[in-house]
Amino acid sequence: MYYTNPTITDLVRIFDQNERKDYLRLDLNENPGGLPNEFIKEVLADVTPQFVAQYPETLHFTEVLAKYLNTDIRHLCLVNGSAEGIRYIIQAFTSENGRIVGVVPSYFMFQVYSEMYGRNFVKVSYNEDLSMNIDNIIRELTDDTQLLILLNPNNPMGNVYSDEEFERIMKVAKERHINILIDEAYHYFYPKTFIKYALEGEHVFVTRTFSKLFSMAGCRLGYVAGWPEGIKMVQKMCTPHNTNAFAMKFAEAILETPGMIDTLIHNFKEGRQFLIDWLDTHEYSHKGEAGNFIFIKPKTDAQSIVDRMKSQKKILIKTYPNVGEFGNCLRVSIGEKKYMQIFVDALQELDR
Repeated sequence: MYYTNPTITDLVRIFDQNERKDYLRLDLNENPGGLPNEFIKEVLADVTPQFVAQYPETLHFTEVLAKYLNTDIRHLCLVNGSAEGIRYIIQAFTSENGRIVGVVPSYFMFQVYSEMYGRNFVKVSYNEDLSMNIDNIIRELTDDTQLLILLNPNNPMGNVYSDEEFERIMKVAKERHINILIDEAYHYFYPKTFIKYALEGEHVFVTRTFSKLFSMAGCRLGYVAGWPEGIKMVQKMCTPHNTNAFAMKFAEAILETPGMIDTLIHNFKEGRQFLIDWLDTHEYSHKGEAGNFIFIKPKTDAQSIVDRMKSQKKILIKTYPNVGEFGNCLRVSIGEKKYMQIFVDALQELDR
């Protein structure tokens, strides 16, 4: 008898196969402008046929990354985008029917991986005003919970956790022997980080990606930071040569080019402030104090605006239904000022 895994058969997945070329892409939290073209040319200038032909070697870049983070390679595992690291942590540190606690809405792959491997994903919901009461998280940290997943900042809500809030959560998790995964995909858009807990303590992982601020979503590179024994477990899950040479080459160049990260942060902040000022001036309600995305409550119909943005303006944005007191709203990725100007010009024309 041919066998098909019923868990995968029943798994709900949505695959976006839309052609996005030649659109202004403000729908997937990418950097719409990308890295400077001259920088791209410089990095590619010394690529040889041998470079392309050989399997990628990870030790050198791991050492570069460890130096940048002021740690050592025992605390780091490179992965094919942080989503791969998240998947491996769920596989290695929870059991079938194991209890995983996470907030919703959030990055949907947390729930997808949990369901894919037959885990019990317990949802903690946001308040109507889109705030998160951490007492609701702590209440779900039962003795049989195996993993708590948090994002800081959270996608798509944009909320963050204070040091005091995280210390309260950590205390309960330690008492009940619960591993913690903190996804910091949007760390550089909001500089507070909890990575010290992953590098200095135990039973805490932090995942990060080079897809967002570093503008490398097309290369697929991320990493897991954690205590050495935990990192060994994640490494055992990895496929051979799971990160590609181009990704590591670009990431190293970004980390070691003076001023590159500062410039990317400056351009983002300038674009964000321009957008917020425009929304306030035109009396739009918005939410998202951190991350490179923002919720906007439109004055007319959200889905109609999304559709017309695409068909009439060649701009891609998303709509989210029933977002607390915002109702049906727009979710827009934030980029440099020039791209935010294009977006608000279109919004002003279409949302009336």
